[in-house]
Amino acid sequence: MISVKDLWKVYGPRAERIVGSPEADLPRGELQAKLGNVVAMREVSLDVAPGEVFVVMGLSGSGKSTLIRCITRLIEPTAGTVLIDGDDVTAANDEQLLQIRRNRVSMVFQHFGLLPHRTLVDNVAFGLELRGVNKAERRQRALQTLELVGLPNMGDYKPHQLSGGQQQRVGLARALATDPEIMLFDEPFSALDPLIRREMQDEIVRLRRELRKTMVFITHDLSEALRLGDRIAIMRDGRFVQVGTPAEVVLEPADEYVANFVRDVPRSHVVPVDAVMAAPHDGPFAGEVLSGSKVRDAVNLVAHSDLPVRVVHEGRTVGTLDRVGVLSVIATEDL
Repeated sequence: MISVKDLWKVYGPRAERIVGSPEADLPRGELQAKLGNVVAMREVSLDVAPGEVFVVMGLSGSGKSTLIRCITRLIEPTAGTVLIDGDDVTAANDEQLLQIRRNRVSMVFQHFGLLPHRTLVDNVAFGLELRGVNKAERRQRALQTLELVGLPNMGDYKPHQLSGGQQQRVGLARALATDPEIMLFDEPFSALDPLIRREMQDEIVRLRRELRKTMVFITHDLSEALRLGDRIAIMRDGRFVQVGTPAEVVLEPADEYVANFVRDVPRSHVVPVDAVMAAPHDGPFAGEVLSGSKVRDAVNLVAHSDLPVRVVHEGRTVGTLDRVGVLSVIATEDL
């Protein structure tokens, strides 16, 4: 759905000369002093499959927000290509780019950007209004989307009447209302307190499961990345250091930088139950967990029963997990 190839972003005079040159590897301060340029992102390539949640994480200044803005050319890349479902975004003219942003991609930012003088339903319907959708239809779709994100019967409220978490739900609803193929999230929950942040993460997990949207999610929070991502890219100094599943990144770090990032993550938080489950059999069972769940999700079930747990996929039993399987993972964690 998204294909990025050798993407660069260089700020400063004659930025193209820096791409692929030896000067690009100079320390940031030295390059800026010598040529007046800053390399924000270099040689980034990635492919995101339909329905995948691809998480990019890194410290402040690593280039992750630059990357997500280059996907829709909110920031113009210096070199490289971006394809969305085969269409070259980097070669699009102004009209084509406008259509991509209006109809195919939605973005959710850290700052909600709600229009204070408008009701929630009008905020959510704003993208539909720009498309020229008639008022009755856009109101109906906006109300449906507000209900989808857990804000039923609140369409006539104004943003100032909401909590921070509720405002971010409105921002999410606004992005969903246009039914985009792709959703881009730029640290959308970093300004929220931990409890509300967890609720919003739950909301993303639920919506992803129900709507199967393709998502690129930017965060500096490792636990958030591990919870949401099908795959995670660790970014440092404008480059991808490692790309892999949460289990691969935690259990097989590519270098010392990644190892330091993930060293405090318990294995049970990243190892899927599928990796340690036994063959399916008839019950009885202590309960069930979904295929793809993490081992930690089964701990309480096996701790309070001698029975195994049923692992299900689309209503079908695909395996069983007992205490031995759970303990095989937990026993290897640092205590």
